[in-house]
Amino acid sequence: MVITDRPARDPVPSGVPDRRRTVSAGRTALVLGALGVAYRAAALLAGLPPTNSDEAVTGLVATHVAQAREFPLFFYGQHYMGALEAYLAAGLFALTGPGLVALRLPNLVLYALFLVLMWQLTRRLYHPWFATAVVGLLALGSDRILKNQLIAAGGYPEMNPAGALLVLLAVLLGLGAVRRRAPAFAAFGLVAGLTLWDDWLVLPYVAAAGLLLLAGAGRDLAGRGGAALAAGLAVGLLPIVAHNLTAAPEHRSLAAYRQLGGGTPGDWTDRLHGGVLFGLPMGTGFCAPSRCADWQLWWGAVAPLLLLLAGLLALRALWGLRPAPAGDAAIRTALPDDAAIRTARIRQGGRLALVGAAAVSLAAYAGSAAAGTTPVESSRYLSCLLVSLPALLWPLWSAARAHPGRLPAGLRRLGRAGLAAVAGSALLATGTLVTEADDLTRADDRRHDLVAALDRLGIRHFYTDYWTCYPIVFASRERLACGVIRDDLRAGWDRHPAYPARVAGADRVAYVLPAGTALSRAVADWLAVSGTPVTRTTVPGYDIHLPAAPVGLPLR
Repeated sequence: MVITDRPARDPVPSGVPDRRRTVSAGRTALVLGALGVAYRAAALLAGLPPTNSDEAVTGLVATHVAQAREFPLFFYGQHYMGALEAYLAAGLFALTGPGLVALRLPNLVLYALFLVLMWQLTRRLYHPWFATAVVGLLALGSDRILKNQLIAAGGYPEMNPAGALLVLLAVLLGLGAVRRRAPAFAAFGLVAGLTLWDDWLVLPYVAAAGLLLLAGAGRDLAGRGGAALAAGLAVGLLPIVAHNLTAAPEHRSLAAYRQLGGGTPGDWTDRLHGGVLFGLPMGTGFCAPSRCADWQLWWGAVAPLLLLLAGLLALRALWGLRPAPAGDAAIRTALPDDAAIRTARIRQGGRLALVGAAAVSLAAYAGSAAAGTTPVESSRYLSCLLVSLPALLWPLWSAARAHPGRLPAGLRRLGRAGLAAVAGSALLATGTLVTEADDLTRADDRRHDLVAALDRLGIRHFYTDYWTCYPIVFASRERLACGVIRDDLRAGWDRHPAYPARVAGADRVAYVLPAGTALSRAVADWLAVSGTPVTRTTVPGYDIHLPAAPVGLPLR
């Protein structure tokens, strides 16, 4: 697939060559992007963001794939979200052995690819220097942003590159900027198909890119382009089709996602606050770790208005490009030639695709129960909005850069103030993460100390809560095994049956629980009732209860 250097661009200021401007903007973007990658590489090496049990499960899947023990389509314990991240890391695991750095390294590469795709997409749809500004913002990263981009816990690191690539391919094919078109169509189909296996959160961008492709390059779909697209789509769909043909009815994709969508939606005011007012600044990188100050919620109020304005601007531009009446020669003479009109339509259509996909994603999240009940963690569902960042910021950029004769001075100042507020908020959130890094990595340090304590005590099998279990199994390379229990002492969410089976068959089983929790107290009370002597050890953050003899719990 070869891309020609024929991008559609805004008019060039007098005396500044177009090519020269693009090269200069590209070099600046390269520097900013390199800083963004370096920042994330440093975070990765420092153990930021802290790992969790979901990511540890991904690591265990990658371990088993690298050892040719199992080849699952999904993460253990569920029938949705494809195990793509585990397969990407499996090759590194085969070379270096399992580890958190090797698990996250492919995600760092995906982030770098995302920056390249966003610069290309934004310069094609908008302006080279605006594309550079977008890359600069994407180089920053709050706690929530780094979690989405680096933690290998299911879909998030690869969704944004996939969404950006699909929209970019649709734009390039519509502009005629691809010489070898069949491979581009095949790539579009392959990526679109894989998203149905990987994570459905990116589907609004798949749909928007598909409509743009149909509008801009629909004629090609009747020939080789359509055949290539179908072939790529067929390959991409193989994992999800294989699953749905062989799985039990309750485990098929639609049934699995229908179950996820259950639950009480909650009050609409809670969902509006959590999904929009709080969710937008948290999910797009304007907040400190796990919290947003009241003043930071300004973005939640302004971003929907900017999205609406961006959509209206694109629709207005498309309206101005409509065909002139057949009898109006004066209008036809004033219009650009057909090629220029087609280029302008593709650009405006691409902008509208970014607006539409963001609007659908935001509406879907705000309508979910998670937006009202768990907005801090569920704001990750807005991860894909970063693909639409150019559309959100374009009204501000346009106002800030407008010619004095085209906009009042007050609107120009408002645009500049808006851009400064966006950059300042993102920069402050990034700085807050850096200053709180030591506190955030403390949990991982305690986990390492816990593994050392278990080794010292000779404990190989234990019961614990879900969030403690799998990081210990992964960190110990499966030397230690655990079973998950809930506060009522019944069996919890065991992602893989092999580990609780090992615990159930062991002669010496401990109970390793977060210190001071209801679960730790419940286990202590149960052991006291049993009358079995218990050795209790405390390490920072954890209580270890080791009975002298096996003690059964009401696990079923």
